[in-house]
Amino acid sequence: MLKLIKLLLALALVLLGAAIANLNPEEVRVSYYFGELLLPLGVLLLLLLGAGLILGVLASLSMFVRIKRENLDLKRKAQLASTEIRNLRSMPLRDH
Repeated sequence: MLKLIKLLLALALVLLGAAIANLNPEEVRVSYYFGELLLPLGVLLLLLLGAGLILGVLASLSMFVRIKRENLDLKRKAQLASTEIRNLRSMPLRDH
């Protein structure tokens, strides 16, 4: 079910992008250090949206890796604590 929702969302985004590109056919001159391009406004908007998406994913990737590493460390500590508790419970009790 989740795959179907993701597929429908992706399809809606593609259709939205196509509509934006179709409604904005005016050409825009984009100058950069090594030259310039002449692109339709809709295509430029979609390229910039894609670049922003990629930069956002890259920016959040370091946080994701840090949280994943912390999660693995906490799981390891919990496993060690569980093993220690199991070992303590199996030890015989001594009277003083």
